[in-house]
Amino acid sequence: MDKGRLEAFSDGVIAIIITIMVLELKIPHGADIDSLLPLLPVFVSYVLSFIYVGIYWNNHHHTMQLVQSVNGAILWANMNLLFWLSLVPFVTAWMGENHFAHWPVSCYGVVLIMCSLSYALFIMVLIRHHGKNSELAKAIGKGSKGAISSIIYAVAIAASFFNSKIGFAFYIVVACIWFIPDKRIEKRIITEEPPCTDK
Repeated sequence: MDKGRLEAFSDGVIAIIITIMVLELKIPHGADIDSLLPLLPVFVSYVLSFIYVGIYWNNHHHTMQLVQSVNGAILWANMNLLFWLSLVPFVTAWMGENHFAHWPVSCYGVVLIMCSLSYALFIMVLIRHHGKNSELAKAIGKGSKGAISSIIYAVAIAASFFNSKIGFAFYIVVACIWFIPDKRIEKRIITEEPPCTDK
């Protein structure tokens, strides 16, 4: 099956997710700068979640550049990823509205770890479809960032019951780890692109 519809659908869902998140930023009733202060936790939560969703979109986009086709298993693995990403606006709003209380921060971590595992499953199914000698398999290699991220998420979830701010700080650390798109895939894309010739 052609990969175009999967990419288009994923792009649309991710755009909607970001739109839903920004709609949670309610307009304050006051006209002075102090009226923005109650919105600060919501805004900070939004910024972090925007970065996370952007990271997933970037990596999804880069990954699909090395993919030639998809099958039913890939479609469902992608839907599973989108399902967990679609929960990001809910836990983002809950966490921001409750000023980073431990239960919302913990649930935010659960959604993040499920997104991470879902993306790993998506990659695994893609490699199985294209083969262990495919450009995607060679680009992914034996990277450890995903496993490290999941461990940090688990630590953050546990830590948030003692100090939710520490848990939130761990989520920021993972976002920093993934902020730059995967260079392994970028290098493969550059290698695969034909040289530009002047006519």
